[in-house]
Amino acid sequence: MRLLLVEDDDHVAAALSAILAKHGFTVTHARSGEEALQAVLPTAQGVRPSYGVILLDLGLPDQDGYQVCGRIRKLTTTPVIMVTARGDVRSRIHGLNLGADDYVVKPYDPGELLARIHAVSRRNAGTEETAGTGADADGTQLQLGSVVIELPTRRVSVDGESVALTRKEFDLLALLAQRPGVVFRREQIISEVWRTSWEGTGRTLEVHVASLRSKLRMPALIETVRGVGYRLVAPAA
Repeated sequence: MRLLLVEDDDHVAAALSAILAKHGFTVTHARSGEEALQAVLPTAQGVRPSYGVILLDLGLPDQDGYQVCGRIRKLTTTPVIMVTARGDVRSRIHGLNLGADDYVVKPYDPGELLARIHAVSRRNAGTEETAGTGADADGTQLQLGSVVIELPTRRVSVDGESVALTRKEFDLLALLAQRPGVVFRREQIISEVWRTSWEGTGRTLEVHVASLRSKLRMPALIETVRGVGYRLVAPAA
């Protein structure tokens, strides 16, 4: 996922960018409100930059972060997470009313910020075009090459042949298939599929990934991203 980080402190931005990069994100850094607004505008060729999430600090040198948030919201529907030391309830409400999708108060735990990034990007995924995932019009079926995933009936088929999956195998496949190419962190997968924390569950995840590769007869379908997690590589139609 590509992120736009709006932060005027280079030391803070460098440290946060390093953490985000370690977890599979590509970061574009803007140091002011004006740079942030330019970063979301279409290029001279008419191409609009694509970001999964915008992390917006409110203490910017050229203009108030609230004002920047309001202007960004008029230009793009990309989720905005305000990251600021202003932790009072009134400030949070004001930010959310301006169009921010979430609000994180400094100092924060990096794990919490990562979880919030994934949460707002998942909520936004339902409003994005689904051509890349092969989803049908009502979002109840995903087709990735010869693999068809029917979400309501929890059925999976390959080349028209039904594949029997356990409950967790299906949940894991469905999670990855809804955003092919996107790297899901191990901690995030464990949290969403097993509804528990990472401790002691890592081996279970590895076993389920191996089982899916075997049952679907597609070893390359789920790619291991070393040190981060897994992503689904959409097969050719």
